[in-house]
Amino acid sequence: MLAYLADPHTLIPVQLPSGGTPYQQKVWQALQRIPVGEVRTYGELAKELGSCARAVAQACRANPLPIFIPCHRVVSASGIGGYMGKTDGPQLEIKRWLLHHEGYV
Repeated sequence: MLAYLADPHTLIPVQLPSGGTPYQQKVWQALQRIPVGEVRTYGELAKELGSCARAVAQACRANPLPIFIPCHRVVSASGIGGYMGKTDGPQLEIKRWLLHHEGYV
């Protein structure tokens, strides 16, 4: 974790948790493929997975390791979207900080 805070390009290998539905596991794997400093919209990720944006958002909300499985790299088509199940408050500030830390402006 400290290595990521020093350099967001540091690779931190994470094994997906055994919990979650097969669909959630599929979304979490896709999140890990989004490069540092880039984002995808919920709709783009849904299209890649043959799903819908709402289902992707729900899988992101269920993410048990939100920094290591980078759901902060998924945004809405019209803005930043939610983070950790919230659409306002300190969670959004964390998401903004993580995106800024990774070089996404």
